[in-house]
Amino acid sequence: MIRRFARPYAKAIMEEVQSPQKASDLRADLAKFESMRAGSVELQDVYANPAIEPAAKVANTKQLAQRHGLSDLAVKELDVLIHNHRINDLGAIAEALAEMVRQATGTVAAEVRSAHALSEQERAQLQRTLQQKVGKNVELMVTTDPTLLGGFVAKIGSEIFDASVLGKINKFRESLA
Repeated sequence: MIRRFARPYAKAIMEEVQSPQKASDLRADLAKFESMRAGSVELQDVYANPAIEPAAKVANTKQLAQRHGLSDLAVKELDVLIHNHRINDLGAIAEALAEMVRQATGTVAAEVRSAHALSEQERAQLQRTLQQKVGKNVELMVTTDPTLLGGFVAKIGSEIFDASVLGKINKFRESLA
């Protein structure tokens, strides 16, 4: 669920870049930075600490962005978030931006749990299959779940496609009961 405060930031970004493709590229950069921030206790402490001046946080952000190849536009957006004390909410803002990009491009998100890591060929085949089922472009968000034993479970909106071995076992159990 996207938090309410995140939408105005995402909307402002969409208006600034004026293109779903540019917004998608920017979202990827913001998500990359968020992954770095969330994965480091030290970075979390730096950005959460109100005693550290915003200018120091911005300088740190610029160094990280340069080291990891983030765009100048991403640095500009991160600067705004730092000064508005929203940098720790970057994940929610990036997700709101992703949803706006999907709406603008007629794409739906598919949350997929797979029993094993999917190859590029398997991802492409799964994406084509789901696109045929729903009649829209599909953006895959794949996680690995070994408890499925085999196959996958895909959730698009409120619709669930269960092609897992565990799902088939459960259906067989229900039919016997």
